[in-house]
Amino acid sequence: MDISRFETLLVERRGAVDWVTLNRPDKLNALNTVLVRELGEYFTGLYREYAVRVVVLRASGRAFCAGLDLEEYAGMEGEPSMQAALDIQTRIRDIMKAMRRCPQPVISLVQGAACGGGFSLALSSDIRIAGQSARMNAAYIKVGLTGCDMGSSYFLPRLVGTSVASELLLTGRFIDAERALRVNLVSAVVPDAELEAAAQPYVDEMLATTPLGLRLTKDAINFAIDAPSMDAAMAMEDRQQILCSQTADHRETIAARIERRAPSYRDR
Repeated sequence: MDISRFETLLVERRGAVDWVTLNRPDKLNALNTVLVRELGEYFTGLYREYAVRVVVLRASGRAFCAGLDLEEYAGMEGEPSMQAALDIQTRIRDIMKAMRRCPQPVISLVQGAACGGGFSLALSSDIRIAGQSARMNAAYIKVGLTGCDMGSSYFLPRLVGTSVASELLLTGRFIDAERALRVNLVSAVVPDAELEAAAQPYVDEMLATTPLGLRLTKDAINFAIDAPSMDAAMAMEDRQQILCSQTADHRETIAARIERRAPSYRDR
């Protein structure tokens, strides 16, 4: 994955952490064709990028992401065919699927507006931290569509429960940072200027785990959310634990604890 050629994404690799910035501030980081393509390429490219252990997703300017760039799509010549419309739909949808499938935990730092597809980017993340200015909504129903799009009908009920999810999806109303914290949609609310600092402790704690253990934890959480039974979830946990217990990094963790030192992981 050649991150240097991205036009609308800034990817700063700090050791094992990618700090990824949506970079269309003059358009409130709305999803145009280039940004959609680059987000898809980036998150799909993480599948085997094991040197990257954590991703922090953020945005430049005063908004996280205002959703689809309606000006660009409205300016396309002629009415798109059903197949063309479906292609646009699935390209954006596939970003959310790639975010869930990539083995790296994704932390989203949300400031300002996170609407429609921008809201779904936040929902698809593993951890969300909101700036005090954050305002999020499933804007789809506001533009003549259903409120259920880009994973919103899947993620929201699991994060905040059916009642609050129904309220947000049926009305398209905004949820601000403080209420998002109360309903467990976000993990913390901080001043916008402190978003990066607020993410750092999460990053540090994740990097203190074994690489395989971190990847398989995300994998098991994804499985357990839709597990058909307790037994199925526990069977997955048993499998993951035995896999991790056979690694050199597990043995290094035990040795480091006994010797009262920081472990040195080799992802083996």
